Amino acid sequence: MKKRAVLLLAMMAATVGLTACGNKKAEVENTGVAEVTTETSETATEQETEEQEVLPEGKYRSELTNELIDEELKNQRPIAVMVDNESIALPHYGLSQADVVYEMMNSTLNGRITRFMVLVKDWENIEQLGSIRSVRPTNVILAAEWNAVICHDGGPFYIDEYLAEPCSDHFSGTFSRVNNGKSREYTEYILPGDLEKNFSNSGVATEYTQYYEGAHYQFANESNPVDLSTASDAIDAKLVDLPFPHNGSYLEYDEENQVYNYFEYGKAHVDPGNNNEQLKFKNLLIQSAGFTQYDEHGYMIFDVITTGGGYYITNGKAIPITWTKTSMTSPTRYYDAEGNEIKINTGKTYVGLVPVDNWKELVIE
Repeated sequence: MKKRAVLLLAMMAATVGLTACGNKKAEVENTGVAEVTTETSETATEQETEEQEVLPEGKYRSELTNELIDEELKNQRPIAVMVDNESIALPHYGLSQADVVYEMMNSTLNGRITRFMVLVKDWENIEQLGSIRSVRPTNVILAAEWNAVICHDGGPFYIDEYLAEPCSDHFSGTFSRVNNGKSREYTEYILPGDLEKNFSNSGVATEYTQYYEGAHYQFANESNPVDLSTASDAIDAKLVDLPFPHNGSYLEYDEENQVYNYFEYGKAHVDPGNNNEQLKFKNLLIQSAGFTQYDEHGYMIFDVITTGGGYYITNGKAIPITWTKTSMTSPTRYYDAEGNEIKINTGKTYVGLVPVDNWKELVIE
Protein backbone atom coordinates (compact mmCIF):
# COMPACT_ATOMS: atom_id res chain seq x y z
CA MET A 1 0.00 0.00 0.00
CA LYS A 2 1.35 3.38 -0.96
CA LYS A 3 2.25 5.79 1.75
CA ARG A 4 2.17 9.52 1.34
CA ALA A 5 5.55 11.20 1.43
CA VAL A 6 5.52 13.56 4.38
CA LEU A 7 8.12 16.28 4.65
CA LEU A 8 9.80 15.76 7.99
CA LEU A 9 10.88 19.37 8.50
CA ALA A 10 8.79 22.06 10.16
CA MET A 11 7.45 24.42 7.49
CA MET A 12 6.66 28.08 7.81
CA ALA A 13 5.72 30.92 5.48
CA ALA A 14 8.66 33.07 4.41
CA THR A 15 8.80 36.39 2.60
CA VAL A 16 12.16 37.44 1.20
CA GLY A 17 13.59 40.12 -1.08
CA LEU A 18 14.63 38.95 -4.52
CA THR A 19 17.60 40.30 -6.41
CA ALA A 20 17.64 39.95 -10.19
CA CYS A 21 21.26 39.95 -11.42
CA GLY A 22 22.11 41.61 -8.11
CA ASN A 23 20.18 44.85 -8.50
CA LYS A 24 16.45 44.45 -9.03
CA LYS A 25 14.11 43.57 -6.16
CA ALA A 26 10.62 42.15 -5.84
CA GLU A 27 8.60 40.38 -3.17
CA VAL A 28 7.37 36.77 -3.26
CA GLU A 29 6.07 34.22 -0.80
CA ASN A 30 6.67 30.50 -0.40
CA THR A 31 6.49 27.70 2.10
CA GLY A 32 9.88 27.90 3.78
CA VAL A 33 11.83 26.30 6.55
CA ALA A 34 13.97 27.19 9.50
CA GLU A 35 17.29 28.97 8.97
CA VAL A 36 20.05 26.81 7.54
CA THR A 37 23.78 26.92 8.13
CA THR A 38 26.77 25.37 6.40
CA GLU A 39 29.80 23.59 7.74
CA THR A 40 32.29 25.59 5.71
CA SER A 41 35.52 24.39 7.33
CA GLU A 42 34.63 20.72 6.88
CA THR A 43 33.52 21.31 3.30
CA ALA A 44 36.71 23.21 2.48
CA THR A 45 38.83 20.38 3.87
CA GLU A 46 36.94 17.80 1.85
CA GLN A 47 37.24 19.88 -1.31
CA GLU A 48 40.99 20.25 -0.79
CA THR A 49 41.26 16.46 -0.51
CA GLU A 50 39.26 15.93 -3.68
CA GLU A 51 41.32 18.49 -5.58
CA GLN A 52 44.29 16.16 -5.20
CA GLU A 53 42.64 13.65 -7.54
CA VAL A 54 44.81 12.94 -10.57
CA LEU A 55 42.65 13.14 -13.67
CA PRO A 56 43.34 11.62 -17.08
CA GLU A 57 45.13 14.00 -19.42
CA GLY A 58 42.77 16.36 -21.23
CA LYS A 59 39.85 15.66 -18.88
CA TYR A 60 38.08 17.51 -16.08
CA ARG A 61 35.04 16.86 -13.92
CA SER A 62 31.88 18.46 -15.26
CA GLU A 63 30.29 21.03 -12.97
CA LEU A 64 26.89 19.65 -14.01
CA THR A 65 27.41 15.93 -13.43
CA ASN A 66 30.92 15.45 -11.98
CA GLU A 67 31.59 13.05 -14.85
CA LEU A 68 34.88 13.19 -16.72
CA ILE A 69 34.57 15.23 -19.91
CA ASP A 70 36.93 17.02 -22.30
CA GLU A 71 38.90 19.82 -20.68
CA GLU A 72 38.18 22.00 -23.72
CA LEU A 73 34.61 22.30 -22.43
CA LYS A 74 35.61 23.65 -19.02
CA ASN A 75 34.65 27.28 -19.67
CA GLN A 76 31.83 26.59 -22.12
CA ARG A 77 28.40 27.73 -20.97
CA PRO A 78 25.62 25.15 -20.99
CA ILE A 79 22.39 25.70 -22.87
CA ALA A 80 18.94 25.46 -21.24
CA VAL A 81 16.41 24.14 -23.75
CA MET A 82 12.64 24.41 -23.33
CA VAL A 83 11.03 21.12 -24.40
CA ASP A 84 7.30 20.64 -24.92
CA ASN A 85 5.79 17.91 -22.76
CA GLU A 86 2.35 17.51 -24.30
CA SER A 87 1.74 13.92 -25.41
CA ILE A 88 1.58 14.92 -29.07
CA ALA A 89 5.15 16.25 -28.78
CA LEU A 90 6.44 12.75 -28.01
CA PRO A 91 8.83 11.21 -28.64
CA HIS A 92 11.40 13.69 -27.38
CA TYR A 93 14.79 13.70 -29.04
CA GLY A 94 18.07 14.21 -27.18
CA LEU A 95 16.82 14.29 -23.58
CA SER A 96 18.78 11.16 -22.63
CA GLN A 97 21.96 13.13 -23.34
CA ALA A 98 21.03 16.08 -21.10
CA ASP A 99 23.04 16.65 -17.92
CA VAL A 100 20.29 18.14 -15.74
CA VAL A 101 16.54 18.02 -16.43
CA TYR A 102 13.98 20.27 -14.75
CA GLU A 103 10.28 19.42 -14.80
CA MET A 104 7.65 21.82 -13.52
CA MET A 105 4.11 23.00 -14.01
CA ASN A 106 3.95 25.18 -17.12
CA SER A 107 0.37 26.37 -16.66
CA THR A 108 -2.32 26.12 -14.00
CA LEU A 109 -4.70 25.02 -16.79
CA ASN A 110 -4.79 21.82 -18.86
CA GLY A 111 -4.30 19.57 -15.84
CA ARG A 112 -1.29 21.60 -14.72
CA ILE A 113 0.70 20.41 -17.70
CA THR A 114 4.45 20.29 -17.16
CA ARG A 115 7.32 21.35 -19.37
CA PHE A 116 10.99 20.33 -19.38
CA MET A 117 14.01 22.59 -19.24
CA VAL A 118 17.09 20.54 -20.09
CA LEU A 119 20.68 21.61 -19.50
CA VAL A 120 23.38 20.44 -21.89
CA LYS A 121 27.06 21.25 -21.43
CA ASP A 122 28.49 19.59 -24.55
CA TRP A 123 25.98 21.14 -26.97
CA GLU A 124 28.28 20.96 -29.99
CA ASN A 125 27.60 17.22 -30.19
CA ILE A 126 23.80 17.53 -30.30
CA GLU A 127 22.31 15.59 -33.21
CA GLN A 128 18.67 16.49 -32.51
CA LEU A 129 17.06 18.01 -29.42
CA GLY A 130 13.44 18.97 -28.83
CA SER A 131 10.81 19.74 -29.80
CA ILE A 132 11.32 23.30 -28.60
CA ARG A 133 8.57 25.49 -27.13
CA SER A 134 8.12 28.77 -25.28
CA VAL A 135 9.77 29.82 -22.04
CA ARG A 136 8.33 31.05 -18.71
CA PRO A 137 9.75 33.47 -16.10
CA THR A 138 10.66 30.62 -13.72
CA ASN A 139 12.88 29.04 -16.36
CA VAL A 140 14.69 32.30 -17.05
CA ILE A 141 15.45 32.66 -13.34
CA LEU A 142 16.70 29.08 -12.99
CA ALA A 143 18.78 29.17 -16.18
CA ALA A 144 20.56 32.27 -14.83
CA GLU A 145 21.98 30.32 -11.90
CA TRP A 146 23.82 28.11 -14.39
CA ASN A 147 24.79 31.05 -16.63
CA ALA A 148 23.03 28.98 -19.31
CA VAL A 149 21.84 30.31 -22.66
CA ILE A 150 18.09 29.71 -23.00
CA CYS A 151 16.88 28.07 -26.22
CA HIS A 152 13.13 28.56 -26.76
CA ASP A 153 10.46 29.80 -29.12
CA GLY A 154 8.87 32.93 -27.70
CA GLY A 155 6.68 33.11 -24.63
CA PRO A 156 4.13 35.39 -22.92
CA PHE A 157 5.02 39.03 -22.31
CA TYR A 158 5.66 38.16 -18.66
CA ILE A 159 9.10 36.89 -19.70
CA ASP A 160 10.22 40.23 -21.13
CA GLU A 161 11.51 41.85 -17.94
CA TYR A 162 13.48 38.72 -17.03
CA LEU A 163 15.03 38.25 -20.46
CA ALA A 164 16.01 41.93 -20.37
CA GLU A 165 18.25 41.33 -17.36
CA PRO A 166 21.97 41.44 -18.30
CA CYS A 167 22.50 37.96 -16.85
CA SER A 168 19.96 36.45 -19.28
CA ASP A 169 21.02 35.35 -22.76
CA HIS A 170 18.67 33.52 -25.10
CA PHE A 171 17.93 32.35 -28.64
CA SER A 172 14.29 32.34 -29.69
CA GLY A 173 12.71 30.66 -32.70
CA THR A 174 16.01 30.37 -34.57
CA PHE A 175 16.31 26.59 -34.84
CA SER A 176 15.56 24.01 -37.52
CA ARG A 177 12.18 22.71 -38.57
CA VAL A 178 11.72 18.97 -39.00
CA ASN A 179 8.92 17.54 -41.11
CA ASN A 180 7.56 15.02 -38.59
CA GLY A 181 3.93 15.04 -39.72
CA LYS A 182 2.82 17.20 -36.78
CA SER A 183 1.50 20.75 -36.65
CA ARG A 184 4.12 23.51 -36.80
CA GLU A 185 4.38 24.13 -33.03
CA TYR A 186 5.81 20.62 -32.58
CA THR A 187 8.42 20.74 -35.35
CA GLU A 188 11.27 22.93 -34.04
CA TYR A 189 14.49 21.18 -32.98
CA ILE A 190 18.15 21.96 -32.42
CA LEU A 191 20.11 20.28 -35.21
CA PRO A 192 23.88 20.29 -35.95
CA GLY A 193 25.10 23.78 -36.81
CA ASP A 194 22.12 25.61 -35.30
CA LEU A 195 23.84 26.70 -32.10
CA GLU A 196 27.09 27.66 -33.79
CA LYS A 197 25.11 29.90 -36.16
CA ASN A 198 23.13 31.44 -33.29
CA PHE A 199 26.22 32.27 -31.27
CA SER A 200 28.02 33.66 -34.33
CA ASN A 201 25.11 35.86 -35.43
CA SER A 202 24.20 37.15 -31.96
CA GLY A 203 27.50 37.90 -30.28
CA VAL A 204 26.32 35.94 -27.22
CA ALA A 205 29.32 34.58 -25.34
CA THR A 206 29.96 30.85 -25.59
CA GLU A 207 32.05 30.92 -22.40
CA TYR A 208 31.00 31.73 -18.85
CA THR A 209 30.39 35.43 -18.25
CA GLN A 210 30.79 37.71 -15.25
CA TYR A 211 27.41 36.51 -13.97
CA TYR A 212 28.57 32.95 -13.42
CA GLU A 213 28.91 32.39 -9.67
CA GLY A 214 30.86 29.15 -9.88
CA ALA A 215 30.22 25.56 -8.85
CA HIS A 216 26.57 24.65 -8.48
CA TYR A 217 26.10 21.21 -6.94
CA GLN A 218 28.46 19.80 -4.33
CA PHE A 219 29.52 16.33 -5.50
CA ALA A 220 30.73 13.42 -3.41
CA ASN A 221 33.96 11.77 -4.43
CA GLU A 222 33.25 8.80 -6.68
CA SER A 223 35.33 6.63 -4.39
CA ASN A 224 33.11 7.60 -1.47
CA PRO A 225 29.57 8.05 -2.84
CA VAL A 226 26.61 9.34 -0.87
CA ASP A 227 24.87 6.56 1.06
CA LEU A 228 21.58 7.86 2.46
CA SER A 229 20.80 4.55 4.17
CA THR A 230 22.96 5.65 7.10
CA ALA A 231 20.89 8.80 7.71
CA SER A 232 18.50 8.63 10.67
CA ASP A 233 15.75 10.40 8.71
CA ALA A 234 16.09 8.34 5.50
CA ILE A 235 13.06 6.64 3.98
CA ASP A 236 12.73 4.06 1.20
CA ALA A 237 12.47 5.57 -2.24
CA LYS A 238 12.05 2.87 -4.87
CA LEU A 239 9.14 4.77 -6.42
CA VAL A 240 8.73 8.53 -6.73
CA ASP A 241 5.24 9.34 -7.98
CA LEU A 242 4.94 13.04 -8.78
CA PRO A 243 1.64 14.94 -8.44
CA PHE A 244 1.60 16.01 -12.09
CA PRO A 245 -1.90 14.96 -13.19
CA HIS A 246 -1.61 15.76 -16.90
CA ASN A 247 1.28 13.46 -17.79
CA GLY A 248 1.41 11.31 -14.62
CA SER A 249 5.21 11.28 -14.43
CA TYR A 250 7.00 8.96 -12.02
CA LEU A 251 10.45 7.49 -11.47
CA GLU A 252 11.29 3.89 -10.57
CA TYR A 253 14.56 2.77 -9.03
CA ASP A 254 16.61 0.33 -11.10
CA GLU A 255 18.59 -1.44 -8.40
CA GLU A 256 20.90 -3.24 -10.81
CA ASN A 257 22.07 -0.02 -12.50
CA GLN A 258 21.46 2.21 -9.47
CA VAL A 259 19.53 4.85 -11.40
CA TYR A 260 15.95 6.11 -11.56
CA ASN A 261 14.09 5.44 -14.80
CA TYR A 262 11.58 8.08 -15.90
CA PHE A 263 8.04 7.31 -17.06
CA GLU A 264 5.16 9.49 -18.22
CA TYR A 265 1.81 8.99 -19.94
CA GLY A 266 1.88 5.42 -18.63
CA LYS A 267 5.03 4.33 -20.46
CA ALA A 268 8.80 4.56 -20.43
CA HIS A 269 10.21 7.82 -21.75
CA VAL A 270 12.61 6.82 -24.54
CA ASP A 271 14.87 8.77 -26.86
CA PRO A 272 14.75 7.61 -30.51
CA GLY A 273 17.78 9.81 -31.17
CA ASN A 274 19.82 7.64 -28.79
CA ASN A 275 18.82 4.04 -29.60
CA ASN A 276 15.55 4.43 -27.65
CA GLU A 277 17.47 4.79 -24.39
CA GLN A 278 15.20 5.47 -21.44
CA LEU A 279 15.56 8.76 -19.62
CA LYS A 280 17.29 8.04 -16.30
CA PHE A 281 18.93 9.85 -13.41
CA LYS A 282 21.35 9.22 -10.56
CA ASN A 283 20.02 12.06 -8.40
CA LEU A 284 16.52 13.40 -7.78
CA LEU A 285 15.92 16.78 -6.16
CA ILE A 286 12.25 17.36 -5.41
CA GLN A 287 11.38 20.90 -4.33
CA SER A 288 8.16 22.20 -2.81
CA ALA A 289 7.50 25.65 -4.27
CA GLY A 290 4.80 28.27 -4.00
CA PHE A 291 3.61 30.06 -7.12
CA THR A 292 1.71 33.10 -8.32
CA GLN A 293 -0.81 32.89 -11.16
CA TYR A 294 -0.67 35.89 -13.46
CA ASP A 295 -4.00 35.66 -15.27
CA GLU A 296 -6.98 33.56 -16.33
CA HIS A 297 -4.90 31.93 -19.08
CA GLY A 298 -2.91 29.96 -16.51
CA TYR A 299 0.39 31.79 -16.88
CA MET A 300 2.31 31.69 -13.63
CA ILE A 301 5.65 31.99 -11.89
CA PHE A 302 7.15 29.76 -9.20
CA ASP A 303 8.63 31.39 -6.11
CA VAL A 304 12.17 30.10 -6.52
CA ILE A 305 14.19 32.95 -5.02
CA THR A 306 13.32 32.09 -1.45
CA THR A 307 13.59 29.11 0.92
CA GLY A 308 11.61 25.88 0.86
CA GLY A 309 11.55 22.18 1.62
CA GLY A 310 11.92 19.00 -0.35
CA TYR A 311 13.78 15.70 -0.74
CA TYR A 312 17.10 14.47 -2.04
CA ILE A 313 16.82 10.96 -3.47
CA THR A 314 19.53 8.57 -4.65
CA ASN A 315 20.22 4.82 -4.62
CA GLY A 316 16.76 3.88 -3.38
CA LYS A 317 16.67 6.21 -0.36
CA ALA A 318 15.40 9.73 0.33
CA ILE A 319 16.11 12.33 2.99
CA PRO A 320 14.20 15.55 3.72
CA ILE A 321 16.07 18.69 2.74
CA THR A 322 15.70 22.43 2.65
CA TRP A 323 16.65 24.60 -0.29
CA THR A 324 17.45 28.27 -0.67
CA LYS A 325 18.15 30.68 -3.54
CA THR A 326 18.98 34.35 -2.96
CA SER A 327 19.10 35.93 -6.44
CA MET A 328 18.73 35.12 -10.13
CA THR A 329 22.39 34.23 -10.53
CA SER A 330 22.92 32.48 -7.21
CA PRO A 331 22.77 28.66 -7.36
CA THR A 332 20.00 26.91 -5.45
CA ARG A 333 21.61 25.32 -2.40
CA TYR A 334 20.34 22.20 -0.64
CA TYR A 335 20.74 21.31 3.05
CA ASP A 336 20.06 18.33 5.27
CA ALA A 337 18.13 18.37 8.56
CA GLU A 338 21.22 19.52 10.47
CA GLY A 339 21.74 22.46 8.14
CA ASN A 340 24.75 21.03 6.29
CA GLU A 341 24.92 21.53 2.54
CA ILE A 342 24.37 18.13 0.98
CA LYS A 343 26.57 16.38 -1.52
CA ILE A 344 25.10 14.46 -4.41
CA ASN A 345 26.40 11.56 -6.43
CA THR A 346 28.16 11.68 -9.78
CA GLY A 347 25.67 11.45 -12.61
CA LYS A 348 22.64 13.13 -14.10
CA THR A 349 20.13 15.00 -11.96
CA TYR A 350 16.36 15.45 -12.19
CA VAL A 351 14.88 18.51 -10.49
CA GLY A 352 11.11 18.47 -9.97
CA LEU A 353 9.29 21.59 -8.77
CA VAL A 354 6.09 20.50 -7.01
CA PRO A 355 3.43 23.16 -6.35
CA VAL A 356 3.06 23.62 -2.60
CA ASP A 357 -0.70 23.01 -2.79
CA ASN A 358 -0.04 19.57 -4.35
CA TRP A 359 2.84 18.64 -2.06
CA LYS A 360 0.81 16.18 0.06
CA GLU A 361 0.04 14.21 -3.13
CA LEU A 362 3.71 13.39 -3.66
CA VAL A 363 4.28 9.68 -3.11
CA ILE A 364 7.66 8.23 -2.15
CA GLU A 365 7.83 4.58 -1.19
